[in-house]
Amino acid sequence: MKKAARSIILLLATSIGLSSYAQQPQRRQAAPLESKAVKLKDIRLRDVCVVADKASGTYYMVGPGRGASVVEYTSKDLVNWVGPKEIFRAPADIWGDTRVNAVWAPEMHVYKGKYYLFLTFSTNKLLQEQWLNWRPRVVRGSQILVGDSPTGPFKAFQNHSTPPTDMMTLDGTFWVEDGKPYMVFAHEWVQISNGTIEYIPLKDDLSEATAPPKLMFRANQAKWPVPSAAEGWYVTDWPYLYTSKSGKLMMIWSSFTAGGYTVGVAISPSGKLAGPWVHDNTPLFDKDGGHGMLFKTFDGKLMMALHTPNNQAPQPHFYYIEDTGETLKVTGESIRE
Repeated sequence: MKKAARSIILLLATSIGLSSYAQQPQRRQAAPLESKAVKLKDIRLRDVCVVADKASGTYYMVGPGRGASVVEYTSKDLVNWVGPKEIFRAPADIWGDTRVNAVWAPEMHVYKGKYYLFLTFSTNKLLQEQWLNWRPRVVRGSQILVGDSPTGPFKAFQNHSTPPTDMMTLDGTFWVEDGKPYMVFAHEWVQISNGTIEYIPLKDDLSEATAPPKLMFRANQAKWPVPSAAEGWYVTDWPYLYTSKSGKLMMIWSSFTAGGYTVGVAISPSGKLAGPWVHDNTPLFDKDGGHGMLFKTFDGKLMMALHTPNNQAPQPHFYYIEDTGETLKVTGESIRE
């Protein structure tokens, strides 16, 4: 009977939404990717992250590919792109006997001459803990990979997530404070109901964590997120950090409002990860788009990349952002032709 119940739970885990994400494609045999010239407006990609490489004058945009993979597009002007090119596919044994079936939220960062991918690996392996009448909790976590170029190859440091493996973590990002590197990540609402944003210190080569995570804030500490009507959970997704011209540390992160997927702003007046963190009451973007990240163009303009709509046909969009010193504001969308 126990074996049958476990099989039913595993079936549910693959057929219903386990996170705030839309359903991710499962690993399967598919035709090779065809890399070609394409306009931004014609790209279908979610969870995008852009790296502006000044040395080559090239923008690299990464996102999750088919199955457990990461794809990349390149551009000189943010409008005309070439791609997709697969730059990483998770080996079957990347987490040992625990099979990874999806890659979410790839981020690329350049640090001390190396290129790092921050990835969320998701599996169908159940965690031991489980609440009655709650969504199945599975092994899911953020992990760091390293490579010598923006096109890879990329290698994982460990065969498990960088934060503690008994936590369901996702959407890891990178920050350096007082010369020390950190991962900032979301603790999945599926496990704790009221999602959190937390940070963890890393070794200088980013190979592993050096201390337990510390809480930054819980989703319901901001006034703008709306809990689910049926279950009452609050989502925290994709934190991304930026130091404002006033020295305040700002974070954009995603949750949900009546308008759908939404990006808000949290601010640490101290300029430190430890906060305290205060939240803008008005979202930065509330038109069913999220997983935002910030980057500067080659001519110095601050931009936010996100995907919208948050469904099975998401597209990357770039928005001009104003840094007022007190908060961030959307001032317009970039050209999409």
